[in-house]
Amino acid sequence: MSRKEEFFNHITEGNKTKGEFITLGSAMLDGETIKDAFVKVPLKTMNRHGLIAGATGTGKTKTLQVLSENLSEQGIPVLLMDIKGDLSGLAQPSPGHAKIDERHAKIGLPFNPKKFPVEIMSLSEQDGVRLRATVSEFGPVLLSRILDLSDTQSGVVAVIFKYCDDNKLPILDLKDFKKVLQYATQEGKKEFEDAYGRISSASTGAILRKVVEIEQQGGDLFFGEKSFEVEDLVRTTRDGRGYINIIRLTDIQDKPKLFSTFMLSLLAEIYETFPEQGDSGRPELIMFIDEAHLIFNEASKALLNQIESIVKLIRSKGIGLYFVTQNPTDVPEAVLSQLGLKVQHALRAFTAKDRKAIKLTAQNYPDTDYYDTTEVLTSLGIGEALVSALDEKGRPTPLAATMMRAPMSRMDVLTDAELNSLLDDSKLVLKYNETIDRESAYEMLNKKIEKAELVKAKEKEREAKEKERRITTRTSSSRKSTRQNPVVKVLTSATFIRAVFGILKKVI
Repeated sequence: MSRKEEFFNHITEGNKTKGEFITLGSAMLDGETIKDAFVKVPLKTMNRHGLIAGATGTGKTKTLQVLSENLSEQGIPVLLMDIKGDLSGLAQPSPGHAKIDERHAKIGLPFNPKKFPVEIMSLSEQDGVRLRATVSEFGPVLLSRILDLSDTQSGVVAVIFKYCDDNKLPILDLKDFKKVLQYATQEGKKEFEDAYGRISSASTGAILRKVVEIEQQGGDLFFGEKSFEVEDLVRTTRDGRGYINIIRLTDIQDKPKLFSTFMLSLLAEIYETFPEQGDSGRPELIMFIDEAHLIFNEASKALLNQIESIVKLIRSKGIGLYFVTQNPTDVPEAVLSQLGLKVQHALRAFTAKDRKAIKLTAQNYPDTDYYDTTEVLTSLGIGEALVSALDEKGRPTPLAATMMRAPMSRMDVLTDAELNSLLDDSKLVLKYNETIDRESAYEMLNKKIEKAELVKAKEKEREAKEKERRITTRTSSSRKSTRQNPVVKVLTSATFIRAVFGILKKVI
């Protein structure tokens, strides 16, 4: 048996699966694509998370697109975080190309252009389904982590939430939260001290500054109503295909606080809301985080800790997290060690640091007799990748340099007209894009303060009238007593005065 035949058997045996699966492409040996040596990923293990890595321009985004398309075809909803803004083309079929036909002929797969059900979402003022959450839904612990507060400041936030719960004051947006903070050390200082103890104005001032920081990054757009319901991420079409939900993030690359806030909110809500599934045979939802290095480089410690915890725990909910980045070293080791599927596109060795990173990356993959992994990592072409997945029993599949299949949808963005048409047909846009500003803590406290000030004003007015009445009464009494006193009456009479002046005249 030739080495090529041995390799073919090695790949096909290692990729056997009894259940549903996704075909990524066909394995390569010595730079040649081995037709029908399909590299597969069982759906059963796709909730074990994954990594898509590689240098700029090596095909990471297209791999993400291929995975999303095939998951949608299998009825599994997808959530894409589109930081570069180049994923909306999933909503339109590929126009095709001779090079695509040539690629698929080598792989042994037919090429069928298709469009997929897409929802465009937004955290900011960009067009799309508006994603919002209320401050109350975050709770004191999560909000304190986002704001990166000290233990003392976190205690103040807990007291604020307790006060609002006790007094039925909804905290919906940031202006509600800021108003309660101010009230705690100003108009309502005594009320808070009597019920919860003294709250330092220095602590509330520090918290307010953190809130303003989030506001400046667009947090005032994210916090509010109507809250997004995570169940809407797992919708399917009438023909059974899963929706591909694309969150447009092109305008928040320089707003790490806003992105951290959103990530913490989304992961926490999904974890709390979705039921336990265990190993159900297929995932409930797959989330792809494109340009993940931007998250990890800018993320707060709270976000990193939260992501590490979620990666370890959320698998049992049927949720798979996939990080798309330039180098595996961009992802913390605690997260990297939890990932089942690894799709590694080419890396570039321009510096000594690059070469060291490539050696470390090669050590993350299973040993193989068919490749020098370090060498292959630098020689892969565009649309080629080293793939290592988990089989249905959780064992690593054979490491395969893979000619990746091409996306069935357009590898380009939608035009403005296409985007507008997509949004016009969206049921979620109608559901979430109306801004609601119902009465909440801000309005209620303002009314309470106004009422208290009105009571004070009336009390002052009453006191002023009472004081004036007392003065008037004293003056009136004085005059009355003067009129009635006979001595005063005689001394002030005209006869008495003339008599006095007459005497004085005679003396003179």
